[in-house]
Amino acid sequence: MDGETYAGLPAVAIAGAVARREVSAAEVVEAALGRIARLEPSLCAFREVWADGARARAAEVDRGVAAGDRLPLAGVPIGVKTGAAGPAGRPAGPVRRLLAAGCVPVGATSVPGPGTPWRTWGLGAGGPTVNPWRRDRSPGGSSAGSAAAVAAGMVPMATGADGAGSVRIPAAWCGVLGLKTTNGLLPVADRSGLAAPGVLVRCAADLTAWLECVPGIPVRGTGESTGESAGKDTGEGAGAPVAAVWSPDLGFARSDPDVVRVTRAAVDGLAAAGVVRLEPPEGPEGGAVLLDPGPAWLALRAPDGDRAAAQRTRAENDARLDALLAGGRLLLTPATPNRPHGHDGPGDRYSTALTWAFNLSGHPAVSVPAGLTGDGCPAGLQIVAARGGEALLASVVRAAEGAGLLTRAPGGAG
Repeated sequence: MDGETYAGLPAVAIAGAVARREVSAAEVVEAALGRIARLEPSLCAFREVWADGARARAAEVDRGVAAGDRLPLAGVPIGVKTGAAGPAGRPAGPVRRLLAAGCVPVGATSVPGPGTPWRTWGLGAGGPTVNPWRRDRSPGGSSAGSAAAVAAGMVPMATGADGAGSVRIPAAWCGVLGLKTTNGLLPVADRSGLAAPGVLVRCAADLTAWLECVPGIPVRGTGESTGESAGKDTGEGAGAPVAAVWSPDLGFARSDPDVVRVTRAAVDGLAAAGVVRLEPPEGPEGGAVLLDPGPAWLALRAPDGDRAAAQRTRAENDARLDALLAGGRLLLTPATPNRPHGHDGPGDRYSTALTWAFNLSGHPAVSVPAGLTGDGCPAGLQIVAARGGEALLASVVRAAEGAGLLTRAPGGAG
């Protein structure tokens, strides 16, 4: 398998080929390591590359396939966000479940470096992580390397953790899919309770496969997801349109007009394709208005924060969101109000303004590629569902993809 072929394959296609013994996990891993070796000096998406461990793990997967083991993600190379243990350590829960499904960790992806108050960047072993779409821009963070590696075709899937938007923001800025799960659905090392595990992928089928293999959520009616059946997805829609409300700013954020333009066009495309049915309040002056969650989020993370005030904000927003999302309705917003900033930092802008409300409330949310702003940077559309609504989000993502509404990551960048 050559590197260019590998870079264009979804995880489910790789797993299907390995399961049918059309290609070995060892061959896939060599293609992945070769692509990483070529692109890593310029992208800096990894803190560490586990070449020896990946080769040993691939050989183990190949022996399992030969023995008839059912491994739905057999031989799929994955990036592991720095902070989760690698092959030599004890992997965290989500990574452990990906290993059980047959994945092959190839390295620890970059996260923000020390000594800075801003988290929307990454620092790889060779320097700052760059955005594969525009290398003078940040990939977002804190799952910076995971998003960059997936967007550039180094791996088809990478882990993330999202405490304020740390999966959704880099997904938006790198033009990939990024899911934050319902808080408490999966274990995560975060005493505040604000963080939740997530994943970064390039296609709906891989998102579905991750949901079925990690939290164990069946996603029926959204196409084939496992490696054994990869390639059978027909792209048919997900059924009746889902009721949805659009808000460009949640009532408080200063959203970049070009980001709003791109994401609103994506919403209109979803409505025109019958994926969603927009309901009021919507439009440039409407939206699901929440109290600004920023002060509450910051107070809950600070040792001397005003927790009573934070809990009042949280309770009010929870009530508003529970009413809005009742009955399977969705909330649609830009994933972040800002375009990717340069490597000198975001200044005084909070790129978390539209994401951290759902870390406080615990709702699942996914950022999907919406298109490009005028300067060639990706923008993400955030889709929020009721708690436990991951299967609905996957269904909507698949329907959007089937309608041709998701901008593809560059894949062959570099």
